[in-house]
This record gives sequence, C-alpha cells and structure tokens, in this order.
Amino acid sequence: MRSALLLATAVALLCGGCGSNAPSPESVVRAWSQALNSDDNERAADLFAPGAEVVQNGIVRRLRTHADAVAWNSSLPCSGEIVGIETAGQSATATFELGDRRKTRCDAPGHEATAIFRVVKGKIVLWHQTDDDGPPATEA
Repeated sequence: MRSALLLATAVALLCGGCGSNAPSPESVVRAWSQALNSDDNERAADLFAPGAEVVQNGIVRRLRTHADAVAWNSSLPCSGEIVGIETAGQSATATFELGDRRKTRCDAPGHEATAIFRVVKGKIVLWHQTDDDGPPATEA
C-alpha cells in the first residue's frame, strides 16, 4: 500500500506540468472553425484574446472586448470547412471552403478563403484574411 502511494506521488510530481501547455495554433483554429460552423458565436469569441486584431478586406479592426468578438463572429456570413492548414510557431494558415451558416447565406459558397491566425497562450491575437494564394504562416 505504501509503495503504491509513493508511486502515485512520484507520478504526480513528475507530471506536475502535464496538460498545462496551451493548445496548439492548429487546435485553436479547428475549434474556432467548429464553433463558427455550429453558429456558436459565444464559443468562437471565447477563442479570441481581448484586443485581438482582425484584418479583412484591408480593414483593421480591434476586438477589445468579448462582446466585440461575439459581434464580429456573428457578422461572418459564411461557415468554413478546413481544407488545408499549415503551422509555424505561433501561427497557422488555414484555407476554408466556404458555405452557408445555419442562419445566414454565404456570399461565396464553394469558394476558398485563407486566413492567418496568430495564437498566444491558446487565444487568437490576430485573424488576417488573405487571398487564396496568401503568404505562408510566419512567426512574428
């Protein structure tokens, strides 16, 4: 009994930091896409850091609050099925095939769109839509 308790204690000490790592940029992008595709704008917004920067069509916008992030995610007319994703450091470049959302019609169904995500400590700090042939993921 005592040796089992010592073994359990040793495992707990050795794994003290296990599972405490922030999610990978790819897993955050996939979670965001899944939330958006489910029309769960609250959950999608939860993945953005306060003050996150959004760049779309040459317009830069700051999502200062959670409410800003909810509103921005709600404004997106399209869902996006991930068809490709590449990561480098804290960045991920994802290509999506666009489709209708449950409550809105997509303005470009079947087309592809690419966005660069920068993720810090499991939160999106940059979402930058690019052309389909946009730049690859780079670490800042």
